This record gives sequence, C-alpha cells and structure tokens, in this order.
Amino acid sequence: MGSISDRAGSGEWRLFKNLTHSVSTAEGLAWDDALPQSVARHGSPPILHLYTFIPSVIVGKYQDIEAALRLERCRARGIEYNRRSTGGGTVIMGPEIVALGLGINVDYPGLKKGVGGVFDSLSRVLIRALDHVGVRAHFQPKNDLEVKGRKIAGLSAASEADTCLLFHTSLLVDFDIALMTDIMNTPVIKLEDKGYNCFSQRMTTVRHELGRNLSVAEMMEAIQTAFEEEFGIAFREDSPDDWEQNTIHRFIEERFTQDQWIFSHRHPRTRMGVGQLKTRGGLLEIYLSLSGGSIEHILITGDFFSTSENIHRIENALKWTSALRESIESNIASVWHDNMIYGIDVSTLTDAILLAKQNQVRL
Repeated sequence: MGSISDRAGSGEWRLFKNLTHSVSTAEGLAWDDALPQSVARHGSPPILHLYTFIPSVIVGKYQDIEAALRLERCRARGIEYNRRSTGGGTVIMGPEIVALGLGINVDYPGLKKGVGGVFDSLSRVLIRALDHVGVRAHFQPKNDLEVKGRKIAGLSAASEADTCLLFHTSLLVDFDIALMTDIMNTPVIKLEDKGYNCFSQRMTTVRHELGRNLSVAEMMEAIQTAFEEEFGIAFREDSPDDWEQNTIHRFIEERFTQDQWIFSHRHPRTRMGVGQLKTRGGLLEIYLSLSGGSIEHILITGDFFSTSENIHRIENALKWTSALRESIESNIASVWHDNMIYGIDVSTLTDAILLAKQNQVRL
C-alpha cells in the first residue's frame, strides 16, 4: 500500500472505526488529539475517527469543569468526566452517541477558512449523512445541527497542530436527557437566552426523528459515505501505526489522566468578581480580581472557540491594566486580530470584563 506519506495526496483518507466497544474518555480523546499531529508531523492524509464513549461527560477546553458539572453526582453515578482540547460547551457521551474526530489540513480543498468556515464545510457532511438515513437537518450557528429547532449534533474544533485542525462532533442517535439534567450545572443566562425551560424542548435524536431503532453502525456508515461524497475521496480502514500509538499513549499519560489538565480552569478560590455574558460566539465567563484600580488577575473561560495561545495573549495583555473601559479596550486591541475569539469582538469582551469588575467591587 506504500507509506503513509505516499498516500497523503492520493485522495485516499484513513478511517479509524471502532464498533466493538465503547472507550474511556482518556482513550477516545487521546486518539482524537493524535489525528492532527499525524497529519501535520507524520505525513498522514486526513484521518476520520468514528467511535463511542462509555457513559461520560466532557467539557470544552475553556470551561470551568467545577462550575459546569455536579461532580459529586458524576462520581456517584459512575459517569466519567474529562476535558477535550477543542472549544465549545459540555457534552454528554455514551454508547448511543456517535463520537467523531477528524484530523485534516486547514488548506484541504473544499474546506472553508476560519472556524466559521470549517463548521460550515463539515456541517454539510453531517447534514448529508443525516439525510441519508431520513433526517432533515440544518446548521445553526455558531455550532449546532438542528432538526425543527432542536439540537441533534454539536460541533467543535481547534487548530493548534501547525496547519492542521481537529474537528469534533457528537451526534445523538439516542440520548439520556434525565442524566444531562442531573449532572450538569447550566447557567441560568444560557437557558434564558435559548428560551427553553427544560432540556427536553432543546434536544432531539435520530431515533426520535425516525421513529425507529437506527443502529449506531448504520449512522457511522452514513457519515463515512457522506464524507466520501462531499470531498470526492475514498476511505481505507486503518489503525494507528507505532508513531501514532506512541503519541496516543503520551496524550493519555500526560494529559487526559492528569488533574492538572482536567481541572485546568477550576473555579478560582480567591476573592474574584465574575462576569457572565451570552454572546454571538458563545458564553463568556470572566473571573477578575483588582488591585487598586488595576486588573491584578484575569481568567477568560466559556464555551467559545479560540486557541490557548490567543487566550493567553489577551489575558497577559490585560494584567495590571487600568480597569477603565478605554484602557481595557486599548490593551485588547493591541493584540487583537480577526476571529481571535470566534464570534466575539473587542467591545463585547470588554463588556464582560467590566461586568466582572462591577461584581468584584461588590464583594
């Protein structure tokens, strides 16, 4: 078959598909994080990973896991929890939910530019896959697929492996809404914004829409076919080679089994003001402490899409800045570029910071 690098430009993509068992959060997330690494540094063509998790809950990269989840209930119910390397919000996973990871070069033909472009391009694949099984869906920015106004899949992405990105999807073949409401702490502002008083009005599943028991294997097959049709490629079922296995093992050992990663945005224990603002790009949560009239410490979290480098640059630019609007906006603007935080601008970010300042002063 030739080496991996020989096939990288051949129109043949690799497919890692697991139908035999559901995996732990550490294993599934580590496999996915290895995908863009292999494309960027190992000469692999795009890799699609289709699989399912054991009952678990996974927060986005920039979320505060202790604020997002009722961890004691997760532990009592034997629900694993972890943090993925892509942005977005909390997702409940399990054997009846298709987990999808895709590693691909951002310049691949047919893939639009930027986070919004990636979501638009790859949502078309998923819409096609759902259409193949008889479900009509549409893309609802910033990152949902919906059927008749109800979410059936969530999308997330990160681009931190040279010019390659990792795209994530959780597609609801079936779903335990009662579990979601029991273990999640969903901010009131987010529920009010969506106009729903319970999750059952917000979510739907493939089986519910079809009225029949479609299997996870059938849904995976439809996704595979949709990718082939959309990008004009063919899949070769494969498994990780030695280099990729070593990369997966490293991510398991150094990232997804470490408290430092899982709780990396834990709720601050010091006297800090919190600013929570629902924006076009997602929920912004700002934790801020003042020293006199200056920002001593700031933490930017939420279910938005960005990169660690961008968030750190903003946080560093704001430290010891005067906590006045003009100073905050000026310092953010000094490091800002388009889509630094997808769907959020300098003025909106400043509004959230000032809200945190107001709440900090009240403490």
